Amino acid sequence: MKAATIISALALPDSALVNQRVPKKMLVENGAPTAADKRRINDGIEEIHWLAALKPNTIGVPEYSDDVREYLEIALLAVTLRSEAKAGRLAELIHRAIPYPLFLILVQGDQTILSLTHKRRAQNEADKFVLDGDSVDVNASGDAPLSAEVIRQFLDALALSKQPRASLWQLYQGWIDTVVALQASQISGTFRQAITKEAAIARREAVQKCGELEARIASLRNAAAKEKQMGRRVELNLEIKGLESELVEAKGKL
Repeated sequence: MKAATIISALALPDSALVNQRVPKKMLVENGAPTAADKRRINDGIEEIHWLAALKPNTIGVPEYSDDVREYLEIALLAVTLRSEAKAGRLAELIHRAIPYPLFLILVQGDQTILSLTHKRRAQNEADKFVLDGDSVDVNASGDAPLSAEVIRQFLDALALSKQPRASLWQLYQGWIDTVVALQASQISGTFRQAITKEAAIARREAVQKCGELEARIASLRNAAAKEKQMGRRVELNLEIKGLESELVEAKGKL
């Protein structure tokens, strides 16, 4: 999926569109805690575009505020990365640099990566916000090809009109759940939206579990291939079989 296709699928009203370039200097000054991170931003980012500002007066969705969060606006950003850039770290730095929750689209060559993460008030600094948990990141142009039907269903589900509209917080959570559904479809081959909050949480945990298990299995297979002692190789293969059973169970929860 191309970035332009995803942006179009969001179906945002003209009143929310901004279409302004953002100088890298802003990220360097606000989101780079170390000299190494400053270099990552300067060397890894080609350009940044602020595409839309989703606020009560631009999309008709109320703001949200409580003792933990304050969602006055959601920003849609598209960032073009250079080929050698580390997308994961740069996504984190961009999220940290901008005080609003971001619908972040990273473009790196022919790869399109979506990244979203909640934010909360900093405990000791009332006017500052920090990331609230791990980000949800998905390569929408991933290694495993998706069927045309899965792609159609995902793009249809992204539309602003299909998301919760009670508050900006719920809207943002709706997009996170939709992106997690895409992650799940890359494993299962089937796209479906979670019906309840509990189901969405369970799916995200299952997606994370699948990733952890697949990484562990790959590591053990590599170790087994290099192992010269037959007894140890048998042990590794038995462990792999056990993890494969766990993986099948985790996939069943997607």
